[in-house]
Amino acid sequence: MTQPLVLTDWHALPPGLRGATVALGNMDGVHRGHRAVLAAAHAARPEAPLAVLTFEPHPREHFRPEDPPFRLTLLPAKAAALGAAGAALVMALPFDAALAGMPAERFFQDVLREGLGAVHLACGQDFAFGHRRGGDAGTLSGLAEAAGIGLTIVPPVTDAQGPISSTRIRRALQDGYPERATAMLGRPWEIRGEVVHGDKLGRVLGWPTANLWLGRHLEPARGVYAVTAMLPDGREVKGVSNIGRRPTLGGDPETRLETYLFDFSGDLYGQEIGVRLRHFLRADAKFDGLEQLKAAIAQDAEDARAALAQDP
Repeated sequence: MTQPLVLTDWHALPPGLRGATVALGNMDGVHRGHRAVLAAAHAARPEAPLAVLTFEPHPREHFRPEDPPFRLTLLPAKAAALGAAGAALVMALPFDAALAGMPAERFFQDVLREGLGAVHLACGQDFAFGHRRGGDAGTLSGLAEAAGIGLTIVPPVTDAQGPISSTRIRRALQDGYPERATAMLGRPWEIRGEVVHGDKLGRVLGWPTANLWLGRHLEPARGVYAVTAMLPDGREVKGVSNIGRRPTLGGDPETRLETYLFDFSGDLYGQEIGVRLRHFLRADAKFDGLEQLKAAIAQDAEDARAALAQDP
């Protein structure tokens, strides 16, 4: 999988990257529907480079900064997933007041036509752009036709419950159904982050953990999960994670992800790992003391091994 080039400025694009076919959208999660938009863009002009135009931060983070974190993928993970789907270029436009205030027609003219020199565009049916979301797929269709640029409007990818969307994936994770999220994403949902120092209590209990803060990631249902973790050396190892605020230990101000990796020894502090949620085992609970907690962790590890053994 090639890592795409990530740029944040559409001005003075290198000539080799102009003339791309461009997939448009926030692409949070890079789920099966997003990948259908990329596939349609590529299929329309397979000889052209495939680019994705997205926004960073997510427009919702700009307009509603007080909202709880909701992101499925932060930019590095999103770019990697887009690269895996064939994108050579990810144009992550800084979403600020200037971009938010840009009328739809000017966005089309300045960014897509002049800036990127797009030869073809692809978007989902619900794509909206420009000041106050003034432009939609219909607007884009008229502008593209007048400019002689091709456009593919891609219908949603659906499952038994309806169109696949980032909103549905978030809800599945918040409700404790990571398997449903996996089915819609086409891969397990992953939290990527740097391993930070905890209070070393896991080591004392006999279950040393790799700790990550959730940061700007969505907070899924608190509790215990069977997981696999992607290590910096490329290995994927099985484990058990707790997502919560450690009520037994007096509570934390922030939610943390603590992962015990099976059959692993090594120092991961300061390194980035990705923890993939496979199965929800039980809700967060408060125990009467460390002995009860220790017994619960041992049972969780056993349950996680059993759940992961069932995976194909």
